[in-house]
Amino acid sequence: MVTPLIQTESLSKVYRVGRKDVRALYDLNLSVQPGEIFGYLGPNGAGKTTTIRLLLDIIRPTSGRASILGMNVHTDSVPLHRQIGFLPGELNLWKNLTGLQVVQYIGRVRGGVDKAYVHNLAERLQLDLGVRVRSYSTGNKRKLGLVLALMNKPDLLILDEPTSGLDPLMQQTFNELMLETRAEGRTVFLSSHLLSEVQAICDRVAILRSGQLQAVETVYDLTHRDFQWVTLKLREAAPGHIASVPGVTDVTISAEGRQVDLRLSGDFDPLLRALQDHYIVELNTRAATLEEIFLTFYSARNNTVVDESLKERVL
Repeated sequence: MVTPLIQTESLSKVYRVGRKDVRALYDLNLSVQPGEIFGYLGPNGAGKTTTIRLLLDIIRPTSGRASILGMNVHTDSVPLHRQIGFLPGELNLWKNLTGLQVVQYIGRVRGGVDKAYVHNLAERLQLDLGVRVRSYSTGNKRKLGLVLALMNKPDLLILDEPTSGLDPLMQQTFNELMLETRAEGRTVFLSSHLLSEVQAICDRVAILRSGQLQAVETVYDLTHRDFQWVTLKLREAAPGHIASVPGVTDVTISAEGRQVDLRLSGDFDPLLRALQDHYIVELNTRAATLEEIFLTFYSARNNTVVDESLKERVL
């Protein structure tokens, strides 16, 4: 059995805020395998950044433990950090230095860097390393952060909202870089709100809600297991009782009544039995997208109100 590259065991973090204890992460049991791109999903406040800070030993857990490359993230933090490329959600760099000077400084700290690879990354990301950091746009600062994380070709990349501020073209370049990283046998752990991006490049996805792990699945299994969208075209008007069929929700019937769009959970049999007296001209299905699956973990049926801004980001 392959040893997980990242392993957490009952990892928990409670913050003291005033007189109250605020639970940011609760009993996280997670395994990330070598050579995979692992997506870590959840809205702001779900516990994603807390998890990353615990993995990097920036903060200490209230209980539980974590290991990377078989080493304890606390006792072995110094050697581990040499093998990790990290891009934080908020990147603070030396404003008076040029991008190249920042790269050179970080490179010396890490024991050297491949200059040709750095310039290749900068060219692909369309980043001018001769400009001072204070003159960079938000997107260019993000690009510089990606160069710093990638330039030593670390065994593990930990990226917090890596494409925030990047235009669609650069997001595609980022995807290519991540797929190349995986092809070289290295591992990527990334948190993101851009679920379409995660769906495009990740092997597996974890969904976090209010500090608790809700699901860990391959992207394929996650988007095929919960529900699917069904479109039916009938010869005559659809029966009125179709909305009450077990597993059927979100029913929309066309004005003439002969096309039905619905969401189906579970087996097809109850739906087909309900239509046994109707001639089905056409039946089409579509698997749920990762965005749609994600939102089910934050919908009213889970006793949680979906943040409208979150909907805008993921749909």
